[in-house]
Amino acid sequence: MKRALALGFALLEIIAPRRIVTPAERLAFRNPETGRLRPSTVPIARLEGLLFAWLLLRERGLSRPLRAALVALGTAMALVPRTAVESRLALAYENAADLELRSWVVPVTRLLGAGYLAAGLFAGRARADYPSNGRGR
Repeated sequence: MKRALALGFALLEIIAPRRIVTPAERLAFRNPETGRLRPSTVPIARLEGLLFAWLLLRERGLSRPLRAALVALGTAMALVPRTAVESRLALAYENAADLELRSWVVPVTRLLGAGYLAAGLFAGRARADYPSNGRGR
C-alpha cells in the first residue's frame, strides 16, 4: 500500500509537477507569490519523479553508488540544513534571496536528512538479513 501511494506521488510529479510545487510553495514560504521558478525547475522535477518511480519499481535494493549518494545528501541535510535549503532554493528559483521560509522548514530538512542518512546506511542490510526466496538474484 505504501509503495503504491509513493508510486502515485512519483507519477504525479512526472505528469503534473506544478500540482506538487504550487502547494509546497504555499506551505514552505511566507511569500510564495514572490518566487520565480527557473525554467529548468519543472523538467528537473519530472526527472526526479522518474528516478523515484524507477527506484520504487526496482526489485533489487539500492546499489552502492545510490546508497553513497543518499548518505552524502542525508549527511549534508542533517548537519547543515539551512545551507542545504538555501542551495536548493538557489537552484530552483531565480530570486531565492527574496523568499521567506516558514520556521519549520529548516528543522524538517534536518529530520529528512537523518532519514536519508539512515536509509542509505541500512537499505542493503535488511535484505541481507533474510534468506533468499529461491528466485535467485
